[in-house]
Amino acid sequence: MADLKLEILVVPTYNTLTLAIADASTYPDGFVISAPSLEIVIPGLGSTIVSFVPNDYNVFNSGSLGITEAGEDLQPLPDGLYTITYSVAPAYQNYVTKNLMRVEQLQEKFDEAFMKLDMMQCDAPIKKQQKVELNTVYFLIQGSIAAANNCATDVANKLYLQAAKQLAYFSKNGCDCSGSNYLTNF
Repeated sequence: MADLKLEILVVPTYNTLTLAIADASTYPDGFVISAPSLEIVIPGLGSTIVSFVPNDYNVFNSGSLGITEAGEDLQPLPDGLYTITYSVAPAYQNYVTKNLMRVEQLQEKFDEAFMKLDMMQCDAPIKKQQKVELNTVYFLIQGSIAAANNCATDVANKLYLQAAKQLAYFSKNGCDCSGSNYLTNF
């Protein structure tokens, strides 16, 4: 089995309702894929094992992940740290695990705030300060993703929560600033 190299890729869907995972594994010639299994630990909801088609692109939603029942409307998948493990038989020997900081709901709110920023009518220093505030939120989001990719789960969660807090404050209050922070620091 020296040529067996399991690998999964989380593919961006830019949608709060879906999670896409592709099998990017290298299977040896003649290898029969047996008992493929995908376990997903969903933040706040626990672990679920879902059907996974090897050598393919698999898309999951709240129904296929067991969050909603059949016939119910699909719900946005929760943001937070997901742990995804793909295995084939024998599972104790052949598996790969990835951490993913899902930020689609927060990114959707960020996009809304960003679009409002470009439509606001205000003086240049305040507009520049608002861009600085949103850039800070963006870097916190990206830091959260990077931390999760490097198994720094506490840092990933702290950065996510800080980004959400700052974005909520910004969305509620504009930036509640005079523009002097931008003028002083930039």
